[in-house]
Amino acid sequence: MKKMRILWGVMLLLLVSQFMNATPVDGLLERIDKGASQKFIIERVKSEKDFFELDQRKGKVVVRGNNFVSIATGINWYLKYYAGIHLSWNQMQAKLPVRLPAVVKRERHETDLVYRYDFNYCTYSYSMAFWDWARWEREIDWMAMHGINLPLCIVGTSSVWRNVLLQLGYTKKEANDFVAGPAFQAWWLMNNLEGWGGPNPDRWYDEQEALQKKILTRMREYGIHPVLPGYSGMVPSNAKEKLGLNVADPGRWTGFHRPAFLQPSDPNFRRIAEIYYKEMTKLYGQVDFYSMDPFHEGGNTKGVDLDAAGKSIWKAMKQENPKAVWVAQAWGACPYDEMIRNLPAGDMMILDLYSESRPQWGTPDSRDARQQGFRQHSWLYCMLLNFGGNVGLYGKMEHVIDGFYQAKASGFGQTLKGVGMTMEGIENNPVMYELLCELPWRAEKFSKDTWLKGYIKARYGKSTASVEAAWLGLSNTIYNSPAGSIQQGTNESVFCARPSLKAYQVSTWLGRQEYYQPEAVIELAGMMLKDADAYRGSNNFEYDLVDVVRQAVAEKGRQVYPKIVQAYQSGEKKVFRKYSEQFLHLILLQDKLLGTRREFGVGAWLNAARAMGATEEESRLYEWNARVQITTWGNRFAANDGGLHDYAHKEWNGLLRDFYYQRWATYFNELSARLNGLPAREIDFYPLEEDWTKAHQYYREVSGEDPIEMAKAVYREIAD
Repeated sequence: MKKMRILWGVMLLLLVSQFMNATPVDGLLERIDKGASQKFIIERVKSEKDFFELDQRKGKVVVRGNNFVSIATGINWYLKYYAGIHLSWNQMQAKLPVRLPAVVKRERHETDLVYRYDFNYCTYSYSMAFWDWARWEREIDWMAMHGINLPLCIVGTSSVWRNVLLQLGYTKKEANDFVAGPAFQAWWLMNNLEGWGGPNPDRWYDEQEALQKKILTRMREYGIHPVLPGYSGMVPSNAKEKLGLNVADPGRWTGFHRPAFLQPSDPNFRRIAEIYYKEMTKLYGQVDFYSMDPFHEGGNTKGVDLDAAGKSIWKAMKQENPKAVWVAQAWGACPYDEMIRNLPAGDMMILDLYSESRPQWGTPDSRDARQQGFRQHSWLYCMLLNFGGNVGLYGKMEHVIDGFYQAKASGFGQTLKGVGMTMEGIENNPVMYELLCELPWRAEKFSKDTWLKGYIKARYGKSTASVEAAWLGLSNTIYNSPAGSIQQGTNESVFCARPSLKAYQVSTWLGRQEYYQPEAVIELAGMMLKDADAYRGSNNFEYDLVDVVRQAVAEKGRQVYPKIVQAYQSGEKKVFRKYSEQFLHLILLQDKLLGTRREFGVGAWLNAARAMGATEEESRLYEWNARVQITTWGNRFAANDGGLHDYAHKEWNGLLRDFYYQRWATYFNELSARLNGLPAREIDFYPLEEDWTKAHQYYREVSGEDPIEMAKAVYREIAD
């Protein structure tokens, strides 16, 4: 009995020792595959540069690096390029081989680029508005494995603002009326609007606060530096009347009244900033990076001393933390040169938000370039890529590579400190984000085609001739948007456009440019299908296949639409009926295809929103937020006159059938009536759209049908 107690004691000590010595990387490996941490040897080694190294010892794979993020990046590199396992947004778990492939020769990658940034404010609304901790845990693992060490973290900022306003004399209701709803937090915190989508229940504040604390705890365990929203001078639009503050009115944003800007000359600027940082630090701890974007996207600066404003914002931040760095988005004219040019070097980090299309860092190739770049300030080469969380294949694969190495080699490369992903929505086009995240770890410029072949093999675990040819074809067509193009993301599907005889693009500001032939993408989808059975069971392949065939259906719609217009304008009733029915059939065909994957369904989005609510009333508020954002976006004025309708449109199962199909069917019925001699009737689409935003029908998250077989069936119809 005594021996048994000793044995149990030893086992307990071993377990405690193992627990005490566990690292965040061990937890990451166990979440990937239970027992995986026993298959690796993890070594943390001091180094002046971020690096990871792959090695072999005693039958185990050694991954060493200077910090946990570097080590996690090394693990991801090993899994991709040695084990043929690609962990992606659509799957962050995998079954590792019993015996891992050996690292025959030590492999080392290092970078001089200190920071790898993640997220746009918009990402938090278009993709992450309804995430729970389980989803956030996967995302933080994804970030660590992709080298991210500087992410924006805005969850729970609403609690900070509520506490600040209560201390300033606002009532709880007044404070709550200022805060935007869950699906519109991004534009509230970028000083574009106030209150839209709210008011939020007390429980929401508490739950977001608790969620943010979990997020920050895990990030800090990894050694990731969170970027929290700092104080930029924002106050409620009624602050002059309510508190007697000296404020400037930044005007309106797409129909929404912006919050006011507190003048730096007002002594209350420093007082309110102190309250703000005190509340932020009390809730979430002090950080070394704060994000602030005053006058974002066209805010009126009339009557504002920009130099004084910049210094006031900077001083308030430095008073909170002398080591703090101001992170600002370079978007349009912001940050204004007058606001930042007299601030010390090292105290600002500028995100060149749209480096792949409208670079401001100083390249002579861009019409938006700042002649002096960002002057003395550090900056990051960022890829925006996605707008509105829209679904659609898109990228500038070769140009992103060229632009990055051009920036590094330029005179402005001395202040270049890293790369950033600044997309408005994630969980799309994984190939482009994988490419960007590898750039800092590749010292020399590389071939797009060579990299892509490696990516395909890593993503699917193997590669066949037709699939490789399909991807190379995609990289030279739809993923080859011209370097000089300023088009805002994917070409967009005409299915999602408000119906008209001139439905050239869906969102107001796309700036669409024809740079590939639709039939080319349709043919490449067929090429992808040739070896589909050989990849059966590969989650990554099935996701990509559905996405590529979805794109092919959208391209078919682009081919059919002009025939409808021509038939109507020519008065050919039978031809009009034929092509309008074909167009509607394509929408339902795409809807059915997308039902095979959870990632492409409105059900997952709406169900996540409803799940946030503890009562039916709360669930309906969150569901309304979710429905409005992806359709009308705002009220009637903002949707129509402000141009926001369909900005965040989605090619999603359920939405295609019950929203886009209904709009087009209504429109075609009207055109048919006109062809039959009835007087023209203008359709007011907003009420039709609003009806869907107020509905509560349930959507399944996945149909259960086989994605490969469905893709084959759909393709047979569009290839004819």
